[in-house]
Amino acid sequence: MSDHRIDRRAFNVAWAYALLGGAAITIAGCGGSDSPTTPTNNNTTPPPAAATDKEGTVSNNHGHRALITAAQLTAGGALEINIESTGTHGHMLTLDPSDILNIRNGQRVSKTTSSTNSHTHTVTFN
Repeated sequence: MSDHRIDRRAFNVAWAYALLGGAAITIAGCGGSDSPTTPTNNNTTPPPAAATDKEGTVSNNHGHRALITAAQLTAGGALEINIESTGTHGHMLTLDPSDILNIRNGQRVSKTTSSTNSHTHTVTFN
């Protein structure tokens, strides 16, 4: 093994070049291994989960169903859905783009439907 020594300035310059170039610097100390180690990146963000259909809970329900499909959640934008389902009448539920984003991200969203037959419903997602 050669007795090659560098001063602090030369080391810092080499370190900076290696850092900017994306290379890893391996420093072997006394009793250490000369084999390089693989750096780990703990700052990775997992990819977003695929959207799935979301069904809201309808207050005072009598046959209504509030369902937002995965495709509607992925598309984003405003959405207006009829929650009639097996009910004898329909109600319109209006969701703005921020509501859709919040529902897609698993946050709680509550909205009131349009009035039909002198009543409304509150629909809550998540």
